[in-house]
Amino acid sequence: MAGTAPRGFVWVLIEYYGGWPINGFEGLDLEPTTKALVFSAAQAARARILLVRRHGRRNHDVPTRWAVLRHGDAGAGRQSWGTWSRDEDLAEIVTALDVPGELGHPPVILVCAHGQHDTCCAVRGRPVASALSQRWPELVWECTHIGGDRFAANVFVAPDGVYYGGLDAESSVSTLEAHLADRVEAEHLRGYTDLFPPQQAALAAVLHRFGPAGRNDYAIAETVRDGDSWRISFTGSPPHLDRVQVELQAHRAPPCQLTCRGPATNSAVVYEAISVWAVS
Repeated sequence: MAGTAPRGFVWVLIEYYGGWPINGFEGLDLEPTTKALVFSAAQAARARILLVRRHGRRNHDVPTRWAVLRHGDAGAGRQSWGTWSRDEDLAEIVTALDVPGELGHPPVILVCAHGQHDTCCAVRGRPVASALSQRWPELVWECTHIGGDRFAANVFVAPDGVYYGGLDAESSVSTLEAHLADRVEAEHLRGYTDLFPPQQAALAAVLHRFGPAGRNDYAIAETVRDGDSWRISFTGSPPHLDRVQVELQAHRAPPCQLTCRGPATNSAVVYEAISVWAVS
């Protein structure tokens, strides 16, 4: 899984309790002008639009919400929230994409449960959404496709920009407990969205070798590529090692069915850690 988090810095969430089309927001039957405005603004900001909903029965006494989440320096992130009852209200997202947003909001825990896109995401994602919702009801949302169906159940923490995969009800709770205590563990980590795939894989190797660390405890110092080989150096903040270096080898895995829905087989790139060591 390491090295499979899609790159991204801005996410738009739209709470929607109708049926989720296979292509998410693009497939919704919304007021055309508003939909085009939101889609265009999101593209300009390189933002990903996700439909979200609370797990279980909808509470009609709570206004339907939207949000713009930004990954920020030091992992704090900024968020803008609003409500909507008419399609035209979603035009406020366009304005929110042009302003920084506010600090101080708790992170949002998104669980992919988009069964129309891939059956595995619903079958494996909904039990995880249930378990996490019981533990953190105000933080957890089910969401549309976030990538990596073969790693279901997938959880994305925004605006922290951290992807986890291969989760079940039990492991999801322990993994998110650690994350919310600023302790990222390697076992289910797919990667950070502000890093490129080989950097993500190298960081996972560091965490596996030297133990969990905070979201921003390790920073990329150098990335060197030589064909299919990579050498990636990290600087660590106390109490972690000052400098760590990782050597990776990229190769293609044997062809397999990468999604539950996809009938064809394909070959994915895998980054294998050859060595991980502390630099004196």
